[in-house]
Amino acid sequence: MKASDLFVKVLEQRGVKYVFGVPGEENLDIVDSLSRSSIELIVTRHEQTAGFMAATYGRLTGLPSVALATLGPGATNLVTPVAYAYLGGFNCIFLTGQKPINHSRQGRFQVIDVVGMMTPITKYSKTINYPSRINYELTNAINSSISEVPGPVHIELPEDVARGEVEEFKEISNFKIRRPAGEEKAVRVGSEMIQSASKPVIVIGAGANRHRISKWLTSLVTDFKIPFVTTQMGKGVVSEDLQEYIGTASLSANDTVHKVFDNCDLVINVGHDIIEKPPFIDHEEFNILHINNQAPQFDEVYSPDHIIQGDIANVIWQLHESLSASSYEHQADFSSVKQEILQEF
Repeated sequence: MKASDLFVKVLEQRGVKYVFGVPGEENLDIVDSLSRSSIELIVTRHEQTAGFMAATYGRLTGLPSVALATLGPGATNLVTPVAYAYLGGFNCIFLTGQKPINHSRQGRFQVIDVVGMMTPITKYSKTINYPSRINYELTNAINSSISEVPGPVHIELPEDVARGEVEEFKEISNFKIRRPAGEEKAVRVGSEMIQSASKPVIVIGAGANRHRISKWLTSLVTDFKIPFVTTQMGKGVVSEDLQEYIGTASLSANDTVHKVFDNCDLVINVGHDIIEKPPFIDHEEFNILHINNQAPQFDEVYSPDHIIQGDIANVIWQLHESLSASSYEHQADFSSVKQEILQEF
């Protein structure tokens, strides 16, 4: 089997449906293999466009896709969308070509250290040096990309490796990666904090923008009438048409939406991401419950009082099931803030 055919076969096995990119001399074997696969190649005019498309597809669907480029300037054009995906936590695969590693008549023409360039802004960056390693290296890269926190990975595939031969395709089980559930005691303490609060507010951040979270977070909001705000990267997780929606917080300290924290006694911060400035600084008047797949980084602008670390959807489900039927009917406390926001438009 041709090595590039194996590469594309692994992409198919892992659910890749689209490759966005610019064909060139160093990736023609991949392009040829794609032509005989179920994966659609979408040719773009610029590598940067391909990178943004792949990253945004990963953000919206949670599924991996590929941004394709050649070597040298083609690879360097991917740097900005790679950084965009890295900061935003969007899973995607960046695939670049390279001159043959065994011998090249063009010497070092346009050859730069792409792997070294990509390493600081990806979760995984590696050259595949042998056709026999394609299955394993690509599987490791994709698993890294979709694991929390999701992000971009980079694979460099030299010409001679892509056109090489492999004896057979050894299929690796396409198992679903499960994230640890929230620890029972931590969830119980969080439930008690919500139950004892009189004016809780939910803040939905970038980390909550994941598959399955929307359903249970919407139930928590609507069943218990808990008002919520979103960060700019948390928009869309819960419908803004709900009466519990207050607004979307900006980065400025005097943003109108921030006034909701003047009236609350508990902030339930779901999916806080350090790339986003939290919409509160001094929280002497309220407690913060941190719910995320990862532990928070404490600093002068963020210091939660309790942490529930684990799969967010599972944690929200556990909280929903543990709370009593009483609801937080205190919309009037935040109606003035919502009216002030509406008057600004």
